[in-house]
Amino acid sequence: MEPGFLLSRVLFLFGVGFLAANLKVFVDLVRFRLRRASSLLVWENPKPRFYGLSLALGAVLGLLVGFRLLVLGHTPDRLFGETMMLVYYGYAVPMSTRITRGFYRDGVWSDRGFMSWGQIAAVSWREKSGVTLFLVPRVRQIARRLDVPGPLYGEARRLLQDKIKAHDIHMKGAGLDLGSRDEADVV
Repeated sequence: MEPGFLLSRVLFLFGVGFLAANLKVFVDLVRFRLRRASSLLVWENPKPRFYGLSLALGAVLGLLVGFRLLVLGHTPDRLFGETMMLVYYGYAVPMSTRITRGFYRDGVWSDRGFMSWGQIAAVSWREKSGVTLFLVPRVRQIARRLDVPGPLYGEARRLLQDKIKAHDIHMKGAGLDLGSRDEADVV
């Protein structure tokens, strides 16, 4: 098997993976645009830790795709993998940072995406070096985190308590419940 053929197959597989990631970001952006008007308490999220590296990768991939198209004369169908990576690092990552985190009328937008109020089974706060809200969904018990700015901490707690009192969030089934506690006290 010749190395050029193997490389093209590997790049194609990378392209399929990055296509899936690009579609997920695109769906998240559309969901955010539809939900943006129903915000209750939101804030700009900080740039990801390696945001500059992501932009640099996007620029390098743009140069690579341009070089392969214009200088080497490759056809666009041979550049699927590189193009999907360019779209992800050059466009999808920067656009996804515009999604504001926080509380919306129908749920919470955390670092891992949107979760409706009815999906939340448990909440927990961590107050070390900043305030972090952990949300545990009913289905997959993998906690989602939401970093809450310090000045909005009290307002976020009150909003969660109001949602519990309105029965938008049901804490039943989370932890040990002997029937003697009020759900609003959990927050």
